[in-house]
Amino acid sequence: MTHAERMSAAVTALPVDLDEAAHRCLVAGFDGTTTVPDTLKRLIDRGLGGVILFTRNVRDAEQVRRLTDELRALRPDLLVAIDNEGGGIGHLVGAGAPDVPGSYALGVVDDPALTARCADALAGHLATLGITASYAPVADLQHQPRNPIVRTRSFGADPDLAARHLRAWITATDIRGIASCAKHFPGHGGTITDSHHGVAIDPRPYDELLVDLEPFRASIAAGVPMLMSAHVVFPALDANRPATLSRRILGDLLRLELGFDGVLVSDALEMKAIADAYGEAAGARIALAAGADQVIVAVPDLDVTLACRDAVLDALHSQVLPEERVWEAAGRVRRLAERYATPRRRIAAWDADAGLEAARRAVRTGTLPPPVRGAHVVDLFPAPHPALNWGGEDLLTALRAIDPTATGTALNTEPADPAALVDTILREGAPLIVATSDAGLHPWQTRLRDTLLARRPDAVLVDTGLPEDGALCSYGRGRVNLRAVAEVLAGA
Repeated sequence: MTHAERMSAAVTALPVDLDEAAHRCLVAGFDGTTTVPDTLKRLIDRGLGGVILFTRNVRDAEQVRRLTDELRALRPDLLVAIDNEGGGIGHLVGAGAPDVPGSYALGVVDDPALTARCADALAGHLATLGITASYAPVADLQHQPRNPIVRTRSFGADPDLAARHLRAWITATDIRGIASCAKHFPGHGGTITDSHHGVAIDPRPYDELLVDLEPFRASIAAGVPMLMSAHVVFPALDANRPATLSRRILGDLLRLELGFDGVLVSDALEMKAIADAYGEAAGARIALAAGADQVIVAVPDLDVTLACRDAVLDALHSQVLPEERVWEAAGRVRRLAERYATPRRRIAAWDADAGLEAARRAVRTGTLPPPVRGAHVVDLFPAPHPALNWGGEDLLTALRAIDPTATGTALNTEPADPAALVDTILREGAPLIVATSDAGLHPWQTRLRDTLLARRPDAVLVDTGLPEDGALCSYGRGRVNLRAVAEVLAGA
């Protein structure tokens, strides 16, 4: 036991059952692929409700299953969770995860049965790994063009369309015995700030916010067992606190008005919207008091988790945090674990081709350019988001897998000498393909694209983010998204 743990135990001693209930309200990240840290073992022994896995915990499928078996051997009712949205966001590539497009492409196709097949593939794969909870799907509506974080993770801007696909996803996941989680309540799609990086505010009036609640209503009606809160301030709902810390939003709106009685889990507390304004430890205490049932501390530094745990125990000890609130939260987590924590022994095969079918159908919804061979591809895209672990796949690699004569340039930051780069590209004289990804948020992409088009107006335009007029759209940068658009470009 570390010095910090000894001090915590001395100061915040509580009845054993209440201490265990408080630990059930925590979800912890950690380092390691083959061993469980001793500090994490002690947390699990005291009742830790769940762990969240990331790429740092994944080497291959066999290793992940051994790790989850070891975790569950320490406590059979431990929930083992992961972010598993599909598309370009996923942590299980090394473990052979099925390739499926992001939600926006599924919304473009608008075939809920196909969405269900994609969700089934993801959930079936989780079941083989012993992972029992998936922090997906995204229920946010993407209607703010400058939103930097939701975008192609959303099914779209239409609440009815999103509701159809959320129902399909949640039902398919549940059939596999995996707990799904609709996020980020009451919606992150109306902000212009990524809450990973700062305080996000949705300034719309109350009547405009109501449409964003509809996908969550649909998710609740579909029986979703978990919802995740947004670190977003909604002045029309609560001018003082982000949703994760707001009793008005989590209690009055979600519990009383929408009638949700499943597990409400916070987004990660180390995100700057919480950490910078409140601190992770105070965030944990306030979130639980406001109505959250579990709080996620995703960073692998278990000292941060311990600090959050200690803040909760201290608040219980001083009666700042009512015992009744923790008993209620722990009861919900216990019921969730009773239903989902034990992996199923027999796992039916899933449709490994569903994802590529969906990506192909999405690409083919628009006007297709004539195929070109031996093209020079200029693929412009943002740097990978560290928290979402998109792997940085590029269109050139996808195209060369089909057309080995293709050449190109892949850039995720502005070149040091754009003019020299343009000259080099155009010197090739090959057919030109220029791909951007959310260029409206990244002016360097727009400048480079427009410079190339001014000299080569015959270039084929591709967009791998939200759609832009006149471009061939993949609707995402997942591997199958890029494969499907490469097939069209090469005429495969």
